Amino acid sequence: MLQESLDLLAEVEEFHDFLLTLDESEWQKNTGFMNWTPWDVVAHLHYFDLVSQTALEGGAPFKARQDALIRSIGKGMTNAQIAREEFGEIAPVELLDRWLTTCRTMATELGESDPKRRLPWFGPDMGVRMFTTARYMETWAHSQEVYDLKGTKRTYNDRIKNVAAIGMRTFGWTFVNRKIEVPGAPPYVRLIAPSGAVWEWNDPSEEDCVRGDAAEFCHVVTQGRNVEDTGLEVVGAVPSQWMAIAQCFAGGPVDPPKPGERN
Repeated sequence: MLQESLDLLAEVEEFHDFLLTLDESEWQKNTGFMNWTPWDVVAHLHYFDLVSQTALEGGAPFKARQDALIRSIGKGMTNAQIAREEFGEIAPVELLDRWLTTCRTMATELGESDPKRRLPWFGPDMGVRMFTTARYMETWAHSQEVYDLKGTKRTYNDRIKNVAAIGMRTFGWTFVNRKIEVPGAPPYVRLIAPSGAVWEWNDPSEEDCVRGDAAEFCHVVTQGRNVEDTGLEVVGAVPSQWMAIAQCFAGGPVDPPKPGERN
């Protein structure tokens, strides 16, 4: 079983247990992310887990899902609207059960797949390992919206290295996606993991670097926090430009929250 898959399974179980603490009214409260409710968050994750299952099936099943999603987007529908159209107004308890069941199956299938296998997705195909990492990242990032809504301090663990890794891999994508010339080479990044371990990427530099707490870095690259609301040390023009707009998820350019909007 791929470690990334085990990490995803653990993250899903943890988020599921937290969601069980929501009362009926909280399921319909707006979070700080595009006014999505916790229901919208789970429905969105469930929808793309189902899309991911069709990617595992390959060929025609994925193409059908892909075409349907593209048609919906072409009509101007948001991701939240697409999920609501798919699942209607099913009760939170049923939605939660469907999401957990589907995600367990998907994560297990990914974990037992050949790591060299390529899966179709929106844009270039993805290797199984990175595909699983991306599902982890999305689950972790969207769950933060519900933690914020509840005002609950989250307990971090070293599984978030999956998010940091995809944040690093999408350095260039952040600029290309905005049709901005990539301003230079990826900077030196030195992060302190929840366990106290040190994670480093690229050649050490005092002039161009990002240093600090790993969880805060992960929140910035997933746009859950504005970099100004973190204690990250960002030195140099390229790192500063990157951290201001970092985006590790697919789709069109999205701006991070304004300073003080989510912290």
